[in-house]
Amino acid sequence: MLGLSQTTVSRALNGYPEVSEATRARVVAAAETHNYRPNPRAQGLATGHSRCIGHVISAKHSVETVNPIFGDFMAGAGETYARHGYETMLTRVDADGEAEAYRNLKARGAVDGVVVHAPCMNDPRLPVLHEIGLPFVVHGRASGTDTPYDWLDVNNRRAFQEATRYLLDLGHSRIALINGHEDMDFAMRRRAGFEDAMRDAGVTIDPELMVAGEMTEGHGFRNAQRMLAHHAPPTAFLISSIISALGVRRALDARGLRVGQDVSIATFDDCLSYLQNGADTPVFTAARSSVRAAGAALAEMLIERIQNPDGAPATCLWEAELVVGASTGPCPD
Repeated sequence: MLGLSQTTVSRALNGYPEVSEATRARVVAAAETHNYRPNPRAQGLATGHSRCIGHVISAKHSVETVNPIFGDFMAGAGETYARHGYETMLTRVDADGEAEAYRNLKARGAVDGVVVHAPCMNDPRLPVLHEIGLPFVVHGRASGTDTPYDWLDVNNRRAFQEATRYLLDLGHSRIALINGHEDMDFAMRRRAGFEDAMRDAGVTIDPELMVAGEMTEGHGFRNAQRMLAHHAPPTAFLISSIISALGVRRALDARGLRVGQDVSIATFDDCLSYLQNGADTPVFTAARSSVRAAGAALAEMLIERIQNPDGAPATCLWEAELVVGASTGPCPD
């Protein structure tokens, strides 16, 4: 239409200096008039960059993609990707298919990098990603992995130490822990923080008041019901997710127990956009850290890694803030 070659148009749209400003202005004006956008897949073939970020979710984390925590993480990451001109690819694979999925993504040039979710102890995915040379960052940490890598995590151990100490200072000694899956690094660290604080206070830990599993509302409800039926029930619960904390509160309501008076609840609050922990007065006492902000920060780290593949590994450890809400109070006599 302009009587120019494809090469000239491409150079004009991509800011190459070989094109005069007058020609560049003509090309840009025509592109705007006709709503022309370069084909990112064609650009990827030419440049070797897909301008796409991958997220591979395993079937073993069956509810991950519908978990509001994952949704908030992706909202924060997605905003950052869009600002830098990247798209997102979400892939769900069988429980043992993640390594092959990463190899396929690399071989096809489908993504420029990936975010690793739900890291576990001695996580087998990290050596694969190092081997194939696919840039990646980890949301959390993978204990037992020796090779350095980029990660962002919350200080889960300290967060649960502080929350446990707070409950102990209120006079509670029968404290139940309702945790996430303890093959995951974050849950292992939270359990360690709980145990540290209990041991430091000289308080006996009752294994019957400790449980791990998928952090759903039902997980909190069922296990709280069982523990409250114990001959020496807990006077306080420490819970790894505000979603499970809702289930614990339902179990207390079913028994006619008052939250914060008869039984206390402390939890972890990811500052979810659609599940706020109250406004001026928090509903739950909680260790608080925004998963949406974590998604945005990790996306920036990954884009930096893609642009600087040989740079030193970047690590970032955030401290959670303990906020006191209406769900905790002194241990009843």
